[in-house]
Amino acid sequence: MGKILSREALGEAVDRLHRGGSKIAFTNGCFDILHVGHVQYLEAARREADVLIVAVNSDASVRAIKGEKRPLVPEGERAAVVAGLAAVDFVTLFSEQTPLDLIQSLRPDVIVKGGDWKEGRRRPGRRPRLGRPRHDHSGNRGRLHDESRGEDPRNVRPAMRNA
Repeated sequence: MGKILSREALGEAVDRLHRGGSKIAFTNGCFDILHVGHVQYLEAARREADVLIVAVNSDASVRAIKGEKRPLVPEGERAAVVAGLAAVDFVTLFSEQTPLDLIQSLRPDVIVKGGDWKEGRRRPGRRPRLGRPRHDHSGNRGRLHDESRGEDPRNVRPAMRNA
């Protein structure tokens, strides 16, 4: 079985892992411009559990969140790059603007967000992000991991244009 799974196949894998006593961590993101901060945060997320699931926003979801000029990298390539990281056990794509439905169906033990995530953060004209790191109705616990040591992707794009 590969690392990139459909939502249905991932659900089956998670059920098996839970029955076997594995602790599951979940995180999500666009991962449009993967940088060292992402890698550090995913490695930290992996240390929170036996298995790390990363949900990658689909192209349509990224456009809805970040605007029409995004993503820069197609969803299949973004998923493959994330799946290529040793810290990541499974990757799935999701098309919603938030991972709430996926979190509720998978019921991970830990929800991990990167250090750039802020609870209640709203960007003008955009819906607030869900999947916040906190205890929820199913007993999930949340963790924030600071990825500030890494390069901010907002600084990478202008550098790429000028190269």
